[in-house]
Amino acid sequence: MPARLREHYQKQVVPALVKEFSYGNANAVPKVEKVSINIGMGEATQNAKLMDGAVQELTMIAGQKPVVTKAKKSIAAFKLREGMSIGCRVTLRGERMYEFLDRLMNVALPRVRDFRGVSSKSFDGRGNYTLGIRDQLIFPEIDYNKVDKIKGMNVCITTTAKTDAEGLALLKQLGMPFRQQ
Repeated sequence: MPARLREHYQKQVVPALVKEFSYGNANAVPKVEKVSINIGMGEATQNAKLMDGAVQELTMIAGQKPVVTKAKKSIAAFKLREGMSIGCRVTLRGERMYEFLDRLMNVALPRVRDFRGVSSKSFDGRGNYTLGIRDQLIFPEIDYNKVDKIKGMNVCITTTAKTDAEGLALLKQLGMPFRQQ
């Protein structure tokens, strides 16, 4: 069964964007290419057990096993040695990506305390959007009692849009709750 958000994209978003930006054909319409989720754990240098919790929680959130990222070089001031585990990341494509985006926009983000919408200024100039999440408890998959430490994460949504305006229009049509300026 295809993801709900993918069907919405094909049936409503594509015609709306063709109308708005007057694309020549449906393949020129920007689409979401991938979603990257990254948890940086600087404290894992002192306590290696924190990394296991981060990997487990990211697996539950993304539905896919993350890759543990290691330090590229040693930095004495941070008590960091080359090869130490300092974070984990996962890249979602296809059905899993649409499922995650659907849960993020309709379930997780509205659970943020004092939520008024996400900023529309976090585009990179090429239509890609990055979003910082302060704690992982906004996802319903995470059990509050099993969390040892609150971890933030970065969610980067990579699109095929050429400009920020096209990327903003795409994400708005998909249902991203942007803040009213």
